[in-house]
Amino acid sequence: MKIKLATWNINSVRLRLDQVLRFLEEEQPHILGLQEIKCQEEQFPFAPFREAGYEFIEVAGQKGYHGAATLSKLPMERLPTTFCPLGHARHVSTRVIAKGKDCDQDFEFHNFYIPAGGDVADPEINDKFQHKLDFLAAMNAYFSERFSKGDDQQVLVGDFNIAPHENDVWSHKQLLKVVSHTPLEVELLAKLQATHDFTDTARLLHDDTEKLYSWWSYRARDVMASNRGRRLDHIWVSPTLKSCVESQGKSGYKIHVPCRIWEKPSDHVPITQIMELRD
Repeated sequence: MKIKLATWNINSVRLRLDQVLRFLEEEQPHILGLQEIKCQEEQFPFAPFREAGYEFIEVAGQKGYHGAATLSKLPMERLPTTFCPLGHARHVSTRVIAKGKDCDQDFEFHNFYIPAGGDVADPEINDKFQHKLDFLAAMNAYFSERFSKGDDQQVLVGDFNIAPHENDVWSHKQLLKVVSHTPLEVELLAKLQATHDFTDTARLLHDDTEKLYSWWSYRARDVMASNRGRRLDHIWVSPTLKSCVESQGKSGYKIHVPCRIWEKPSDHVPITQIMELRD
């Protein structure tokens, strides 16, 4: 059973509803994690997504800021999780029930919007940066508990607001002191990944020498010409699911760059990953 996973920081789901619906029609992912939906739960546009075939929807909303939502064609149930030390709506965790001809199993789908961290990479003078570090620590603690209980079928997606690899940014040297690529953030994200042996599917399937970006600033006059991007958006899988994505090869992972030049786009583009599950 092949499942297409997707993640997208949409930067207001109501403002860009037509774009999300277009993406869903064109790509037909089974599951989509949206971040920065910027609305409360009762304001979320459930009806259009259900009409598009996404019957199962879980939302964590917040007025004007943050927010995450997971849309699924497959049955899923919400997991009681808490990651954000400040109580922001920054994640939705679900258990997805995957059933097909050769498959009858479930996995957990964790949809994250990790704090951006402000402009100054110093937790002593920047509370937003400290918040980001605390959020990463909370994630690490949560997954330590999860794996200790034998829950080892894990998928993590979302806007991590960290570009970890030197080829995840347009200039490694120029961005070393810029929040999202500082050594401290990269080190903490690497610790989270290594502690639980998560696989970053982008770097599993694409050589480290390849430049990969999923975000481009609104400040750029000609986004694609300057191409000063960063890979802030990620799809990770736990060890038991590594072979499920590895078997799909390089074509199984895709950054949908053209979405960045759609009319009034998000500054992020969606990412998809195909994963094959078998009993």
